[in-house]
Amino acid sequence: MHPWTFYALELAHDRQREADEDRLAAEARAGMPSARSHVRRPAALLLAAVSRVSAAATRRLDECVADELGRALAPMRGNLR
Repeated sequence: MHPWTFYALELAHDRQREADEDRLAAEARAGMPSARSHVRRPAALLLAAVSRVSAAATRRLDECVADELGRALAPMRGNLR
């Protein structure tokens, strides 16, 4: 057999072993009760609050910029007619 054939077979076996290990690890995790995190929920709430505040600030900034842009372009519209 050609050496590349052996290489390809060994590579396929490595991938199969990794897939089996991942499957076994997932099965082991599924059988374990999940530990409640005392940090995850407050962190998620904080991140959500920051996200809402930044979205509101962005909307207000967009409105201000749109108003200023509208005022700046208003004289130009009169010249186009």
